[in-house]
Amino acid sequence: MELILASSNKGKIKELAYLLPNFTVIAYSDILGSMDIEETGTTFKQNAIIKAQAVDEALKNKSYDKEYIVIADDSGISVPVLNNEPNIYSARYAGLNASDKQNNEKLISKLNENNLTKTPAFYTACLAFIYKNNIYTTHGWMHGDVINKEVGEGGFGYDPLFIPNNFDKTLGELDSSVKKDLSHRSKALNLAIDVINVIL
Repeated sequence: MELILASSNKGKIKELAYLLPNFTVIAYSDILGSMDIEETGTTFKQNAIIKAQAVDEALKNKSYDKEYIVIADDSGISVPVLNNEPNIYSARYAGLNASDKQNNEKLISKLNENNLTKTPAFYTACLAFIYKNNIYTTHGWMHGDVINKEVGEGGFGYDPLFIPNNFDKTLGELDSSVKKDLSHRSKALNLAIDVINVIL
């Protein structure tokens, strides 16, 4: 069974492959090439569904004949003291096609503007997956604090700024095996696996 990921984000592909060792995880772009999917939703759930539907439709148009599940994730970090920014704009907080470094720098500058070295934050992940025209969604959350400097080289996105609850290291410092149990995406994925096991 192929799990076709509606993303070309190498960090997400690597993480999903690690979390789903029994599935073949394939980036949609390996089959369809590059696609411009406009994320017009106002929630993580809406954007995840938009991405999953776009890839599923393109696979049908290509007459892709292998058995597959399309899975799309929309996720991001929210900082309550900053009116929950960057939220659904996490990947493009510093502008379209912004790098992780640029997004992190913008969040750090926002924290510094408010004289914050550390403040509560949380990650949200929504997974939307399509199998035989049916759409399913699951959510996961991870709570902790963001800090106003990058610490650690691991992970991706805002990981070097985020310290999970009950830890004293950022996700950028923690081993991937530890992160696997904490991750918002892992929590959403564990629920998704439960659903997949029922529908297959």
